[in-house]
Amino acid sequence: MANPATYRPAPGEIPTDPGVYRFRDEHGRIIYVGKAKNLRSRLNSYFANPATLLPKTHAMVHHAASVQWTIVGSELEALQLEYTWIKEFAPRYNLAFRDDKTYPYLAVSMSEKFPRVQVMRGERRKGTRYFGPYTAGAIRETMDTLLRVFPVRSCSVGVLRRAERSGRPCLLGYIDKCAAPCVGRISVEEHKDLAQDFCDFMGGEAKRFISTLEKKMAAAVAELDYEQAARLRDDIIALKKVFERNAVVLTEDTNADIFAVEQDELEAAVQVFYVRGGRIRGQRGWVVEKVEDATDAQLWEHLMQQVYGAEDAEQGAIPRQILVPELPTNHEELAQWLAGLRQGKVSIKVPQRGEKAALMDTVQANARQAMILHKSRRAGDLTTRSLALQELQEALELPMPLLRIECYDISHVQGTNVVASMVVVEDGLAKKSEYRKFAINGDAAIDDTASMYDVITRRFRNYLAEKELRAQAVGTSGEIAAGLERHDGGAGALVHAGGLALDVVADPGGDIDEMAAQTPKSKFAYPPNLVVVDGGVPQVNAASRALADLGITDVAVVGLAKRLEEVWVPESDFPVILPRSSEGLYLLQRIRDEAHRFAITFHRAKRGKAMTASILDTVPGLGAAKQKTLLAHFGSLKKVRAASLEELGQAKGIGPVLAQAIHNTVAAQEKEQPQAPAVNMTTGEILD
Repeated sequence: MANPATYRPAPGEIPTDPGVYRFRDEHGRIIYVGKAKNLRSRLNSYFANPATLLPKTHAMVHHAASVQWTIVGSELEALQLEYTWIKEFAPRYNLAFRDDKTYPYLAVSMSEKFPRVQVMRGERRKGTRYFGPYTAGAIRETMDTLLRVFPVRSCSVGVLRRAERSGRPCLLGYIDKCAAPCVGRISVEEHKDLAQDFCDFMGGEAKRFISTLEKKMAAAVAELDYEQAARLRDDIIALKKVFERNAVVLTEDTNADIFAVEQDELEAAVQVFYVRGGRIRGQRGWVVEKVEDATDAQLWEHLMQQVYGAEDAEQGAIPRQILVPELPTNHEELAQWLAGLRQGKVSIKVPQRGEKAALMDTVQANARQAMILHKSRRAGDLTTRSLALQELQEALELPMPLLRIECYDISHVQGTNVVASMVVVEDGLAKKSEYRKFAINGDAAIDDTASMYDVITRRFRNYLAEKELRAQAVGTSGEIAAGLERHDGGAGALVHAGGLALDVVADPGGDIDEMAAQTPKSKFAYPPNLVVVDGGVPQVNAASRALADLGITDVAVVGLAKRLEEVWVPESDFPVILPRSSEGLYLLQRIRDEAHRFAITFHRAKRGKAMTASILDTVPGLGAAKQKTLLAHFGSLKKVRAASLEELGQAKGIGPVLAQAIHNTVAAQEKEQPQAPAVNMTTGEILD
């Protein structure tokens, strides 16, 4: 652990302006982002007597190796910049609200050519509108009922493409539960309008649609069109059934999000009710691990930033009123920021009495139940992961906890298309954003040990290069800082970093516009505590030799042999035997199997690409899109080969220069590899 005194800024260096500060660890990772009205006052509090710091703050400042700050023009700018950096860097010691995915949502994929209505769980996707969550039974019934009135596409991509090819709609199209845009019954624009009407109804405009249908029904009755009137009547009944399912809780002109929280010393569970038109339209929950020593007011500020800042400009995503149990810190600036996102006034209030306060009690009860459910589910999982990591550390006699583990696997078929995979586990959980793939060629593809040596060398050589670049950036920035004076007035600012200085330029309006001289963005994050290779003694020794040749001595290496699931360590005649019921062994097996899966997937993709390679891949300037266009124009590669220079130039997107390149490439290949003569299979005669 680092000593905060080693990177504490000198007295008087820290300005008294508002700004945003960042703590970095020894590998350059940002581990905490915060903002302050007075940077000097706030940062000095981190370097006070360690005995006076709260436990989590104490752990953060001793984990950090440097601190840097950015001066901004106002507290609102500090709020915006803090949110941007937390979203970009996901610091370890900042609060991170994880979405509660217990219940399904009704989702409309508005970004697709033909928007699709479907039931979705899991991570939210950009360009998709979400409504809910609902219980599993209620959401199916709601969707089935609404498709009668709003026959939006609900089929999968495969079914849609099959219908487009055959020219016949699927079953839903025949029973009028889909408008069948796939076969042209309605246009793309009309189908998008239909999907928008679906979203508007679910978003709280039900009365408008019901009123419109009632007028149409009255007109149909007046014209004695009783069949149409009966259909409209049934549609009205269906919409009212969905509309009346949500009880009226507030006055009809109320649009508000009502939050409540249940928390203990370690975690907090947040729930929100979405009230639109006085009715509860949906519910959502988050759970946060309190890695940061934050007050309740700070917790609400972070939640508002994450919840509403992450919304992809959905219509009505931010309501006029946000009701919380306690006002967030800087609530006036926060309301101003949200008003800018909403493009309308936003108020943040604490209800004291009446219907809104009573409804908040109901939200509080839901938060309490969510906390109980989360605790019961997480207890076994967290305990198991902690036990597995502890068992591995003790069995391998490692001096430090296994915060990060990387596993490598080699995949090939008889020495061809050799590839490798790297999978990453942090705190016992897979971190897929850090997975990497390696293509292996030349002498490194001779055998598995050479391939393993090559992969480990490349991965850690990159790490060392990034570390050197980061050190150079810090040194260069320090020199720049020595020759700069703080800019007075306006929004321009000097970012001084106790050994790192950056320059921030802002526009006259005060919004952050550009940040220059950033430290290099890492491709491989930071080094692991443990490297696991798929294999036995040869692979382990190859990986260990690669690390030793690079001068890296603080990374442990083990191998997991498939046959007997033995754990091998470098230069050892005997394996480490873990009990068959060991959680540590289970963890190694899961990591090894994930690395194998990832490597096999990459190998198959590379092998498939090699099998489908054609002469067009060698034409300079001819990319995949133009290859597709060229083949669509001529119908086959054979016809492309036979085409003249003029005929090639007639294809869409193929100019004279590119046509000449294609013609030359085809001619050169035919000259090198002349076609075999045609043979009459009956007589054996060679034909001209």
